[in-house]
Amino acid sequence: MINDMLTYLGTGANWAGEGGIAARLAEHLWYSFLAVLAALVVAFPLGLFIGHTGRGKVVLVSLSNVLRALPSLGIMTLLVLLMGLGIFPPLVALILIAIPPILAGVYSGVANVDPLVVDSARAMGMKDSRLILQVELPLALPLMLGGLRGAILQVIATATIAAYVNLGGLGRYIFDGLALYDYGQVLVGAVLVTALALVVDGLMALLVKRFSPARSYLAT
Repeated sequence: MINDMLTYLGTGANWAGEGGIAARLAEHLWYSFLAVLAALVVAFPLGLFIGHTGRGKVVLVSLSNVLRALPSLGIMTLLVLLMGLGIFPPLVALILIAIPPILAGVYSGVANVDPLVVDSARAMGMKDSRLILQVELPLALPLMLGGLRGAILQVIATATIAAYVNLGGLGRYIFDGLALYDYGQVLVGAVLVTALALVVDGLMALLVKRFSPARSYLAT
């Protein structure tokens, strides 16, 4: 099986064309990008509002718990049955998966800013808009990036099973391989998804580390 995988990866023709590895990788990244971007549009302002005002914390916890409890494959299959085939149903499922970690990261980052720092900023005459932009968001950045990192990894992993509902991406190798009893191809898909997740996680870890000192510096 490993030899089959190595042979598949070592064959140049398997990297090119519409169903080639490069195209599948691009599809996977595109789905993940769209889902995370849409989740950011929903979760960022909501988390910022709740973290800054302290209102709606119960709603936030309840919403996050509900979304985290959703079974990925189940919700994706249900949406396809309700809406039909296409990119939209799997994309909605991926967005629902990405919202909780982003929401939690933004809320936690803003809500955990030292109250003394916030009070000092207010005493200097800062309005809410300046307080958010110049104090709370910079201090909350490491936690927000941590939430974003978790969301991206979950979306990349879950986008794999989107192939089950007739979407593209690297999951195509896994489901096509299972259908053909070609376990070498299944292994190709598994290895590529794992490698993609590790690379993206490494980049996000560097980004989080890059901004962590800023939090310590600004908090002093």
